[in-house]
Formats: sequence, structure tokens, C-alpha cells
Amino acid sequence: MTKRTLCLALGISAATWAQAQDIMNNPGANHGNRFEQLGTILPDPNGYRSASGAPGPQYWQQRADYDISATLDDIHQKITGAETVTYYNNSPDPLSYLWLQLDENEHRPSSDNNSFDGSKMSDKMSLRAVNGLVGHDGPVLGDSILSITDAAGNKLPYTINQTMMRVDLPKALAPGAKIVFKVNWFYNISNRMVEGGRGGYEYFKEDGNYLYTITQWYPRMAVYSDFQGWQNKQFTGRGEFALAFGNFKVHMTVPADHIVGGTGECQNYKEVLSPAQFQRWQQAQSSKSPVEIVTLDEVKKAMQSKASATKTYVFEAHNVRDFAWVSSRRIVWDAMAANVEGKHVMAMSYYGPEAYPLYSRYSTKVVAHTIKSYSKHTIAYPYPVAISVEASNGMEYPMICFNYGRAEKDGTYSEAVKNGMIGVIIHEVGHNFFPMIVNSDERQWTWMDEGLNTFCQFMAEQEWDKNYPSSRGPAHKIVDYMKLPKDQLEPIMTNSENIIGFGPNAYAKPATGLNILRETIMGRELFDFAFKTYAQRWAFKHPTPSDFFRTMEDASAVDLDWFWRGWFYSTEPVDISLDSVKLYRMNTHNPEIENKLQQTAYNQNATHIANTRNRAAGVPFTVDQDTALQDFYSKYDRFEVSSQDKAAYKQFYDNLSPEEKRLYDSNKNFYELSFTNKGGMVMPLIIEWTYADGSKEVERISAYIWRKNENQVSKVFAKDKAVVAIRLDPYRETADIDERNNSYPRTVEPSRFELFRQEQLPRGASGGGNPMQQALSKP
Repeated sequence: MTKRTLCLALGISAATWAQAQDIMNNPGANHGNRFEQLGTILPDPNGYRSASGAPGPQYWQQRADYDISATLDDIHQKITGAETVTYYNNSPDPLSYLWLQLDENEHRPSSDNNSFDGSKMSDKMSLRAVNGLVGHDGPVLGDSILSITDAAGNKLPYTINQTMMRVDLPKALAPGAKIVFKVNWFYNISNRMVEGGRGGYEYFKEDGNYLYTITQWYPRMAVYSDFQGWQNKQFTGRGEFALAFGNFKVHMTVPADHIVGGTGECQNYKEVLSPAQFQRWQQAQSSKSPVEIVTLDEVKKAMQSKASATKTYVFEAHNVRDFAWVSSRRIVWDAMAANVEGKHVMAMSYYGPEAYPLYSRYSTKVVAHTIKSYSKHTIAYPYPVAISVEASNGMEYPMICFNYGRAEKDGTYSEAVKNGMIGVIIHEVGHNFFPMIVNSDERQWTWMDEGLNTFCQFMAEQEWDKNYPSSRGPAHKIVDYMKLPKDQLEPIMTNSENIIGFGPNAYAKPATGLNILRETIMGRELFDFAFKTYAQRWAFKHPTPSDFFRTMEDASAVDLDWFWRGWFYSTEPVDISLDSVKLYRMNTHNPEIENKLQQTAYNQNATHIANTRNRAAGVPFTVDQDTALQDFYSKYDRFEVSSQDKAAYKQFYDNLSPEEKRLYDSNKNFYELSFTNKGGMVMPLIIEWTYADGSKEVERISAYIWRKNENQVSKVFAKDKAVVAIRLDPYRETADIDERNNSYPRTVEPSRFELFRQEQLPRGASGGGNPMQQALSKP
């Protein structure tokens, strides 16, 4: 295949992914659709990406190194920056221009995201919602480019298209070559509590201070890849980022009383910290519990006045795809050492006084737990630092993330807030693995970032606390989403911008699917090996969905195309109905057994309501009153076992082979179960049998039972004991949307109701209450 043909084929594949739908190979038939291989849905393997799902022998990716100097203006909430970018063209293509991302431009009125969504009025509207209608009223937001020059100082022409900037090169950047260029810029920091977005500032009116979370803050190289060329799809606030790996050196000049945390390691703590703080930092290097490097008392003191002088933090980070930082005078900083598979990692947290009751107890320990749990299931955490920042937010960057979790003013908190905080810290710290290390394209496939991470989050939550109330991962918790009308659903394989139910589709459904694979379809041993193989193969590289799908099968020898097709490419739910149960027993030919069975059947057939009521009413029967009407058959016992019957049975039994005798003597019960696939998505049959003696047994039948008829199937089971009840999916493993048809005999699901006086909770209140606060208020 020529290079031009290859690029065209990959382009078509990318378009297919963007609007991926299940392709029916045998429409109208009851088979040949759901179990066919993905075939033309996936792109063909090539020299860059192998059929096994591993990087191919010709795999390549670009690299971008940054040297950045930035100044934070705490008076005018402004960032001014200058960066030197060294860009390496490792592709086989000459590049006549480069694309950079200007993500702050999402706040500009000219960006599509500020106009392409519908809108409505309501009785109550937030400031953010109203600003979305009337436009931002304040300093101009977005990146202002001051200059772009080459290493020699020559100007480079550039064109800005909303959140993307094209830099035109004087001559094409040849394969294997590199270019050094400089960008000077500034932007007004947005109030993220009003404008939204990932980064920005939060203003605390009570003490007049700011918390700055500086993210997507510098012009960043877009990804140029083998499967789609430049990823220059506009940033609209939802689909996140595809970025190149590289090394960073960043100088951040901030007010002298600010504390800064960021991606990588600080090179000059001794110069920017007080002697006492630096001593605590050294102590934390070997501490197994968090050490407050900047204490709460120091923070409260710093909040009372503002320094006019500045200081500069210097950070370095290697082999990362991005850089983010936090700066404020109102943040406590604690740290502890974590041993992650033999590597020394500093787990750290930054948080304000309002988060202190929760974060000082939990945050840093949750950080350490997370990187250990994820390392066990994916790859060993490779970086020297992992940071959690409380910012009433939830967003991730290499080695640093921003989370929420604030207590009430009296220091109490609800259990919901506590569990929510733990969950979001695990989730955002976990993003270090997906997509910061296993670097998928979030702009195109949100699920490869959020879904895989949410699945690992679920495992980490369950390893944190056996009673942790995970909301995403357990199969039954996706049922309400799967029940929705088809016009409110889309396949997981849908572009980020086109998803209606973003949380369920991109986070919960893929995480649930992976949990089903691990616990129900593949088993933990096969799944864990394959999942770890995927993470190891694609660490610090750019995988696509086909690389994941192929690796999971390649490393496990489990054919999963039916599962990818149903769970990822369609919107069909799981609804398997147990329609009927029939009992068969073998004819023993033993008259002492068979005659009794025949007598029971005869009596049942002869009994009817009129006969029953006549007997109960004492109706005189003519034959009983006139004995002359009685003959031989009046006293004949048609079910009596005669000596001839016994002799015939003995002759029959003696002529049986040993194998036949064992079968006749086993007295097996044969149960024929009939199932209907009402939902469409095929799944294994998980059957719980309840026997007459009270014992239970769970039997598992592969999903392949549906391969010859995807709509209906029956199967016979031989049981030694009599069965009194049968239940499908007893552990709720398959996300079956209608459990009412899962039992035989049918069961009634109890519920409860009560009379109540309607109350309206204030916005943001926890419906579960705050028992801690209530306990403190008791005399």
C-alpha cells in the first residue's frame, strides 16, 4: 500500500470511529450479526500499529520540549509568559506548518463553543448561565500572542482559528529534524467559578485572597500522529487534550508569600521556602504519614497581609505531556513518602483552611493509595511526585490534579462529602495513568481516558474500603441509563462533542463494561494480564481504540469482538428473560415407580371443581347406592404392580449395560429452560438454582450460546436434586435492565412508601444530612 493510500484509509477509519455504529452483517436474520468479527469497523493493521494491538516496528511519535518563564499578576489576575519550544519531527512526513493549542480562547465570544449549544430561560438562573447569554463583562479573556520568532529572532507568520494556532515555517521541517521557536503571550485569568473551564482563579471574599489553578495556560503543541495527522479539532470545553511528550523547565514568578505546587520537581525549595518549611520538607522525604510543610497557622497569618515582593519557583519535569500549577498564599501543603513498587514517590496535597478537616486527614494518604493501586493493575508509577489540590474542582494533569472537598464552617462534614472527596481524588490522581502516561486522544475518544480511568478508580475505591459506595463500576448501577429511549443514547464509540449523557456514556458505561469483562466474561486472571499488557505496551505512546481491543484479545485468547460490538458500538441494553421451565424425568420402566407416577397424574386429571364440590356437599352417587351397577372395574386397581410386571422389569434391567444402569439409577431431573434476548445485547447466562433441600448452585454458560440464534435459545440441565426456584444473574453482573423476568417462578419485588410533607432542599445540600454536625450539637 502506498503512503498516500494508507493515509486515505486511516482517514476513512477515523471518520468511521467518529460516528461508529454497529454494522449488521446479516440484517433480518436471527444470527450472523452480533458474533461476527469487527472486521471492517476497525482500521487495518500496518507498520505503525500491529494486528496484535502492539505498536508496530515503524511506530513513531513527535516530541516537544518547553522552557517557560511566567509571571503571575495577583493584582490584575493576569499571566504573562515567554516560552521556547523545541519540536522534534519524528514522523516520515515533511511539515510545512505546525499547530498549537490556545485553549484559553474557549472564553472568547468568537469561539464556537459559546454559540453552538441551544439555550433556554428558567425561573432561576445562575450568574454563569446568564453570562452565557449576555457574554462576558470584564477583561478580555483568551490568549493574546505578542510575538512568535525562530531561534534567531526572525518572525514566524501565524494564523489563529479560535482555539488553534497555525505557525507557518519558512521551509518544511524534514523528517528527523527539529525546530526551535519562541512564543511571547499573556492572558487575563478567568474566574472559573463564574466562567467555568478547567483553570482560572477562585476569589475568597472573606479574606480577599485568590486561589490560582493555572492549567491550559501556555501555547501547547498539538499532536501529529500516524492515524490522523494533526489533531487540530477545536477545544470547546468538553473533549480534552491530545498532547506530545517532552521535557519541561518552568520558572514561575509569584508574590513572595505565595506557595506554588506544580508538575515535576521544584529545583529551588531552599531559596523559596523558609528554613523551617525547608526542614519539614526534608523530614517529609522519609515520613510515612503526612508532614505539614506549610502549616495552617502559617496560612492564616499569610492571609492577613499581601506581600509586594516576588519570588521565582523553578520546576523541571521529564517525559510528560503537560504542565500545570497552583499558586496562593492561602494553601496548606503536606507531604509524605510513598514506596510504589520500590520507587520513592512524594505524595502531596495543597488545600485551603475550609478543606483542612478533610484534606489533612485523607488527601495525601488517598494519593499514595491510588498510585499503589493503579501501579498494581497497570504499570509502576514512573514519576517522582503525585499531588492533590483542593480547588472545588475536578481536573487532572501530569503529577498534579485539582479536586473538591470542603467542610462546613464548624469543621464537620457529611459522609457524602467525604466519600465524594475520596472518589474524586482517586479519579483525578488516577488520570496520571490514563491519559497522562497511556496517552490516548481525549478530543476524539473520551472513554479511552475517562472510562478506563473510572474502571481503575472503581478497583482502587474497593481496595480502599470494603464498604466504599462506588457509584460507577457495579453493573446494576448503569441500568437506569441503559433503559433510556434510544434517541437519548449513543454508542460509547462517539465523539466527545456529540454525547448527550456524557457522564454515563463516557465514564460509567465503559467502566461497567470493563468490570463485566473482568468479573464475568474473562475472569480476573486473564483480564488483569491483558489489561496490564495494554498499559505496558502503550505507556508514553498514543493508542487508539483498535489497539486496546486487539491487545485485550491478543493477550488473553478470548474472542471479545461480540462484546466490543454490543457494548461499545451499539446502544442495545441487556434484557434476558427466563420464559419457561420444563421438567423431564427418564422412564425407569420400574412398575413400582412408574405406576405411582401414573396414578398421581390420573388422579390430578380426574379431579375437577364440580367433583370436588359434590364430594364436599355429600351428593349421593347412584353407583354407590345401587351395588348392582358395580362390576369388575369398580374394584379394579389399574395401578397395582403384578408379579408379571415385576418379572418383566427384572428381565429388562438385567439386559442393561453398566453405563445404562448407572443412568437409570441416577434418577436425574432434566430441566429445559427457554430464554429470550429481549434487549439485544448478548451476555452469558448466569443461573442460580435453589434446590428442595435449601442448597444453591450457580452455573455459568458462555455468551456463545446465542451465536446460532441471537433472539431465543433453550438449554437442558441435568440435576440430581429437585429444583424449587431458578434465578438469572443473581449477583447483578450483566446490567440486565428488567430483573422481573429473571426468576422462575416469578417473584414479587417489595417496595415501601410513606406519607411525607414536601420539602425543598437548598441547592448543593446533601440529602443524606450531616450526622457529625448533629452529634456535636447534642447536649
